[in-house]
Amino acid sequence: MKKAHTYISNSQSETEKLARRFAHLLRGGEIVFLRGPIGAGKTIFVKSVAKALGLKSSPTSASFSLMKRYSKGKTVLFHIDLFRLEKEEVFNLGFEEMLEDENSIILAEWPDPLADMLPVDRLEMDFILCEGDKRKITWSGFGPVSKHLSEQLCQKK
Repeated sequence: MKKAHTYISNSQSETEKLARRFAHLLRGGEIVFLRGPIGAGKTIFVKSVAKALGLKSSPTSASFSLMKRYSKGKTVLFHIDLFRLEKEEVFNLGFEEMLEDENSIILAEWPDPLADMLPVDRLEMDFILCEGDKRKITWSGFGPVSKHLSEQLCQKK
């Protein structure tokens, strides 16, 4: 059974703070799937991760470009939005090649098209809208790298 962890964010700045802590734990090779309705804070989270990693370009919603690549040195961040894609279309993005790059960090929103081909080692994050600016963010790690990442993020609360 997966172990879920929860963080209550009362504002955008608290979501950004969690993302910065998260970014400092990343080493490359991590795969993170973000779920939640539009406006739940997924893109804010991704932008804050990128900024904390020192990436010069600031991610925007990938909804219209589907996939964006940001890099600095050996660090490569892929921000993917699978909202409108069918399973077959995911392969056209080069998803398999991204998985093979041990330096890449993949942050994918709306991962449902990948439901039956999710990597064994992945972190899944759910962003739940609450009243006002409040968000409930839960995450679970699957596989040794992601479980370790999940536990480390909890220790830094």
